[in-house]
Amino acid sequence: MKIEKIEVFVIGPEDIHYTWSEDIPEVYQSNTLIRIFTDENIIGEAAVWNATYFEYDKYTAESLKNLLPILIGKDPLNIEKILYEIRPRVFPQPPGAQALIDNALWDIKGKKNNLPIYKLLGGKRDKIQSYASTVMYDTIDEYLKVIEEMKNQGFKAVKFHTYCVPKKDLELAKAARKAFPSMSFMLDAENNYDLESSINVAKELEKLEYTWFEAPLPDYDFKGYKKITNSVGIKIIPSGNWVVDLERFSEAIENKIWSATRTDMAMIGGITNGKKAMDLSAAGGLDCEIMSWGYTLVSVANLHLMLSSNNCSYYEQPLPYETFEFGMKDVLRTGRDGYMYAPTKPGLGMEVNWEQMKTKIIYSFFNVFYIKIIKNSFRVFADNKNMLFRH
Repeated sequence: MKIEKIEVFVIGPEDIHYTWSEDIPEVYQSNTLIRIFTDENIIGEAAVWNATYFEYDKYTAESLKNLLPILIGKDPLNIEKILYEIRPRVFPQPPGAQALIDNALWDIKGKKNNLPIYKLLGGKRDKIQSYASTVMYDTIDEYLKVIEEMKNQGFKAVKFHTYCVPKKDLELAKAARKAFPSMSFMLDAENNYDLESSINVAKELEKLEYTWFEAPLPDYDFKGYKKITNSVGIKIIPSGNWVVDLERFSEAIENKIWSATRTDMAMIGGITNGKKAMDLSAAGGLDCEIMSWGYTLVSVANLHLMLSSNNCSYYEQPLPYETFEFGMKDVLRTGRDGYMYAPTKPGLGMEVNWEQMKTKIIYSFFNVFYIKIIKNSFRVFADNKNMLFRH
């Protein structure tokens, strides 16, 4: 099998923009998709999510221009070899760019073997409990209304993206617990507290029997996190957005920086590294609470990781549903029993409605493979609009 052509699209589908913190502007959530075409008519499709202020992100797509020519003519089933060839060597590259390639290759492998990816990864289960993951709402009453709606839909857990102001966040935390004594709650502070506030809020959330306290500090503040985890019994986890390599991730595990790890396939470089991160966490006796915020093809890649192992507690169901389902024939919705179930189709298992998806393109390009005969020899070219790459 050979890779013949690659297409990249950046989609900006939102009609309404939300935020996750009082001091953050409305966020533009881009959906960057890749399609890898093979000579066996199997197409690998994958996506990553990015959030930026004021306009949609294009840098992940742009960075792919430096990587995709390497793939033309390669065997897509040789995933580790391709990942080695596109590894960053001199300068860093966005981990989402590698994740797009890696996940699309896994999609091809799943389709070739007629299996969903989680089964190729070892498939430990076919469902996982979900929590509803909110945006930031203006008032506590709005949060309480959403909790009630989610409870009626079958959810037993809700995570709050909050004001990220300690006093206001605790007011919300206490009101939610008083109104819903039996629900499981998590609170995400989006890396916005100082150390003293982090410890104080953690202690209060522990009294309120919250399931975990997420991202009080930037993920790389290992000393600060160590002090928090040593001060409380509640599970303390990072955001999962800042530690983007397995070496640093391993260092955090070995030094017991967090109560559990957290990452996302896009932040760690794809499904391949995501599975390694989960296995490293398990070997260190830790859960790995995988994120799954984002559009359907993004979220499902993380779902496959969760189902491949037993050391992730919850699937993250991003709200509102419709925002993240644009351009999809298949979608991910938590069941009435509070569980997210495994995809049954091969590969990532989600079919794209390309006719609808392409109505919201804000940027796109393609690479195409062809062979040119030159005096008894041949050269392989990748044509990226006006760019030629000789291999």
